[in-house]
Formats: sequence, C-alpha cells, structure tokens
Amino acid sequence: MCAEKVLPKTIDEIVLEVLETDFLIIGAGNAGCFAAIEAKRQNPNLKVTLMEKAYIDRSGCLAAGMDAINTYLKKGRTIEEFIKWSRSQAGGLIREDLAIKVAENLNKPVEEWEQWGLPIKKDEDSEEYKTRGKWDITIQGESMKPIIAEKVREYGCEILNRVTATNVLISKGKVVGAAGFGVRNGKMYVVKAKATCIATGGAAGLYKTYQNDGIDSHHQLWYCPFNTGTGYAMGIRAGAEMTTFEMRWCATRTKDFNGPIDTISVGYKTPMINAKGEKILEKRYAHLGGEAAPRYIRANAPMEEWLEGRGPCFVDTRNMSDEDIKQMKTDYLNERPTYVLFMAARGQELKEEPIEIYGNDPYIVGGHTASGYWVDTNWSTTLPGLFACGDVSGGVPNKFVGGCAAEGLLAAQGAVKYIAGLENLPEVDEKQIEAEKLRVYAPLFRMEQEGDGVQWREMEERMQRLMDEYAGGVHQFFRMSEEQLKYALKNIKILQRQVEYLIAKDFHDLMSCHEVIDRLDVAEVLIHHLLFRKETRWPGWQTRVDYPQVNNEEYDCFVNSCRNQETGEIEMYKRPYEQILPGERLQP
Repeated sequence: MCAEKVLPKTIDEIVLEVLETDFLIIGAGNAGCFAAIEAKRQNPNLKVTLMEKAYIDRSGCLAAGMDAINTYLKKGRTIEEFIKWSRSQAGGLIREDLAIKVAENLNKPVEEWEQWGLPIKKDEDSEEYKTRGKWDITIQGESMKPIIAEKVREYGCEILNRVTATNVLISKGKVVGAAGFGVRNGKMYVVKAKATCIATGGAAGLYKTYQNDGIDSHHQLWYCPFNTGTGYAMGIRAGAEMTTFEMRWCATRTKDFNGPIDTISVGYKTPMINAKGEKILEKRYAHLGGEAAPRYIRANAPMEEWLEGRGPCFVDTRNMSDEDIKQMKTDYLNERPTYVLFMAARGQELKEEPIEIYGNDPYIVGGHTASGYWVDTNWSTTLPGLFACGDVSGGVPNKFVGGCAAEGLLAAQGAVKYIAGLENLPEVDEKQIEAEKLRVYAPLFRMEQEGDGVQWREMEERMQRLMDEYAGGVHQFFRMSEEQLKYALKNIKILQRQVEYLIAKDFHDLMSCHEVIDRLDVAEVLIHHLLFRKETRWPGWQTRVDYPQVNNEEYDCFVNSCRNQETGEIEMYKRPYEQILPGERLQP
C-alpha cells in the first residue's frame, strides 16, 4: 500500500523549488509540444521547459486521439480560399494578418507528424491524403499525442509533469516566468524564464451541460474538461488584452453523449433532420448555404427547431451503407471510443434509427472561434515576454488541430527572437513569490485551521447554473438579454468574493479550487464581452434576443478587454478590422 501523504499544516512547510530556463511553455498539449520542438530547432542551446498539469503523453484535447485533422491545405487549394472560407464561418470576423501566417504554416506540422509515425489515410489511386470535406484529412489518430510527446523528449526539453500553473510572474512590466504547484507532491514551483508562452487550451466547464444530472456526468463534455481557462485567467489577472470572448463555441453534438457529428454529417454526408423528417438546413437555411452553412448556423438550427415544436432532431444515418456504418464506428474508435459502446448499450441500429443531436454547453476556445489573447504577428501578447498559441490565442478561428500546431511553431519563432535580445535572466521579486504562495495554498490551510467552508464543487455548480440560466446556456437555447447578463455578472462577482471561503482537503482538491477561481475570472470577462456587443452576429453562438440583428455600423470590429491593474475592473473597447486579402467579408 502507498504511504499516506502528509499535508503541510503551515506555510513554512511548503517546499519551494526555484528553476531557471530560457523558454517556459505552460501547457504541453498540441500547440505547446510543437512550440517546444520548434524552439529547440531554432536554437538547440536554449533550455526549454514545459509545465504540464497532467502527463504529457496523454494530455490536452488530443489525449484520446482524433479521427481527422480539420485544417490542411490540400493540393490545388490556396491561402486565399482558406481565408475566404474562414471569414464565412466566423461571420466575417478574423485577424487576417494572423490567419494568413497560420495558413502558410498549416501543412508543415501535419506532414512532420506523419514522418514521426502518425498514420494518415491515403487515396488508393493518387496516394494523396484522403479527404473529408474541403479542408479535412482523415487520420488514425489515437496515438497522435504520444508521438509528439516523444519528440519533445528527443529534443531534450525539460518536462514538469503534474504541475499546475497558477499565475505569471511580473518584473518591471515584463513577464519573467510563472508559479505553480505539484498536484502530487504539493511543492510550489517558481520557474524564472526569459520568455513564457501560454498554451493551456481554452475554457470548458463555465456552463452547466444539458446532461449534467449529478457527479457521474461531471466530465461529460465535448471539449476537454481539464482545459479550465487557466491560461486565459493568468493573463486576465496580469492585465493582458483579450479579444472576442463573445464569439463562443456552441456546437451540435450527439445527444446524451456529446460526441462529434462532423464524423457523420461531413464524413458520410448524412443530413440533419427534425422530428418531421424535414432536412433542416436545406428547408430553412438554404439562403445561408444549406448543408454548407456556417458552423454557428448549424449549431443554432436544431435549437430553433426545438423552440418551434419540431424537435427532437437527428442526423439521418438510415441511408448509409453497411460498410460506411462500420467505417464510421472505426472513426469514432480513434476519437470517442466509448461512443461505440454507448450505441451498443442502447441496442441502436443506425440503419433503422438515426442519431439524435442537440446543442452542447458553450466553450471559450480560440481554435474554433476567435476568442483569446490579442497577439501580434510574432504571437506576442500585450504583456512583454508573454506569448500565446493554440486554443488560448485569439483572432484566428477555424484553425483546429493543424492551425494550433502551426501557431506553436510561430509562437516559438517569435519567442526565440525575443530571447535573443536579452542578456540575463530577469530577477523576480521575492514578495511576489510569497504573496502567490499565500494565495495558492489558502484553501488547504483554511481546511486545516477552520475545518469548514465552501467546497470547490459547490461553487462550480453555482457558477455553472448562473452562466447557463442567465448568460445564454444550452438550457436557454443559447439566448440572452441585457438584464439577464447583468444579473449573471452581479452574481459571478459575489462568487469571486466568496473564493476566500474555499477549502481543500488535499492537493487534488486544491487544484480544483484554483480551476474554479480561474473559471470565474474567465466568466466575468465573457459576460462583459456579451454585454458590450449589442447585436446578434452569430446566432447560436451569441444570440441577443434584445438585439436580434447584425449592426455593422457599430460592431464591424473586434471587441477587446483588459483588466485595469489599479481598480481591478474590466475595461471594454473596440479595435478595427483590417482586411488584407480582397473579397466579400460579412455575412448577410
């Protein structure tokens, strides 16, 4: 049997480990791994350190694998076509300067993945990658994360597994590293760095899920449940500029399981139907592209059908061939293997009964939408010394797996150039470290000294209900109004004040406490963004019932935010759209 862990009883018993590195990457998922590899390729003499909350071989969104890579420039496709498509999918709002650079680098990480051992399916005749839709290629991606994790090791990067980051460190207005603690050993880690990159992924768990009926469904989400917005929250607290949080990601998913439907609808061209058997997108959304409509329309359509009494809705698998059904189940085994068991447990025959679909809870995820850090073309944030890539980086929607990997390369290149201009490792204020230590371990000592307080799960459930009911959650069919949002903001601020009552019985509980704290900070910013954009630009993703129309005159722009470091208040403002490539931009 394992020896019982002895928890510290006072702040003096916390073991402090101080490390020094050239380049610190927080988050060792897809983007973080490619950033580490690229930094070592750019300068093999650099010391590169990854701080990972889980274990690098199976962490992040790719932990269980994927059945496709959604963005790849196939033979004959151009960057101009990609930008035009991305504009249409995002309602005309993308950072074109960033999107062009991502598109220029899309193929490199994908092709390298294949060289390192990732099985990518090929067409029998041409030996080109097998396609699924305009920009997708099909893969057997169960092992994609272990493959890049092993490559990180080969390049000699230092990996801090099971260390959860808590805040960036600031010195003379620059980010000079980050603090975190060991989820297993309880140590506090202070990593001093010349440059720091956030690659922690987006934010799940802000909203209550539609199938949340108790502890057993706590992690029954579409997006990785362990991506809790920490990367955003660290930047928000430090005063970094954020963009487009109001462009939430709300998708249509398999009901009661939250599995992807693109595998079925795009890969096997199965139509979306309502309870009357009508093809929803063709019947009511033909003017917006029908089955090729923007993703926010595809998310909103089933919810509108429910509201108008034509639900439930389905993807119609009844005309699929036996061979296609078998292949589709194989595809799911590469990404959501338990979904095959889910269908088997229900005794569901897909040729007789279609798959029911519904909306999922909203997420803030910059790989699918444009929400995240405001960065320049070196992927540097507005805080000197801090870079961002992947789902946590804003401005470039529809980048998905390939684009997030490409951003890892680009952020590393920017960071290496920044490091080259520095001579010495920056100093870190000891008072800042002590203050962070007190903040981080407070729930643990509160439990020891007082024995009573608020458990993280209680606060999480309260937050999720508030967001769901008043900030446009799935149970409200993604709809919201000024009054509802103000009510949500008022109560989220109450919860933020009540974090001083959180208690933790062990280090895992302590991590969960800080995940709730981080989500609350992200939720506050999100509500401010939803309030500020007084229009409906993306029905479903951002449905303002009090402002149901698009208002290009006022809001053909980016909505950005920054926390005032003196007052602590979130300040909102606009940044103009800069169009680089010609062509139609805005949706009707």
